[in-house]
Amino acid sequence: MTSTFDKPKKAIILYDSMSVGGSADRLIDAIGKNLAEAGAYVEKARCKLNADYRFVEEFDLVLLGAPIYYLLVASKLSGALAQTNLRATLKGKKVALFVICGSPEPMAHFLYLPQLKMNLDNPVILAEKAFSPAETSDPKAIAEFTQNILDAYGKAN
Repeated sequence: MTSTFDKPKKAIILYDSMSVGGSADRLIDAIGKNLAEAGAYVEKARCKLNADYRFVEEFDLVLLGAPIYYLLVASKLSGALAQTNLRATLKGKKVALFVICGSPEPMAHFLYLPQLKMNLDNPVILAEKAFSPAETSDPKAIAEFTQNILDAYGKAN
């Protein structure tokens, strides 16, 4: 996890999941650990439909992620983007997107990641990944995604 570029000082992972302690939580913890090992201070927060997201302004990097349920991105993340000030808070921010789904990756990039993008207002998207269920516990896949974020972050500065 080394990069010759600038690294984010503060990162937040905003996510939704219907379970606690499941594959989404383990994936988020692993991504957070990798970012922390690269020198970032990392927080995570579950999305809520009635939250005030102004606190996101203090972070250099924002990761948005959720599992796919019935062909849709988990509803609290999608709802937070569509119905709260999260969309406005992300404007111009450096963002990475990920979803967790059993669909083939090309399908996920065509169907699911656009569900997140359509509710964004001009962020700098650094990386996108559709994790298969098996990849949520694959250290290599997680490290590769994290390194892609770090490399793109450094190049975007």
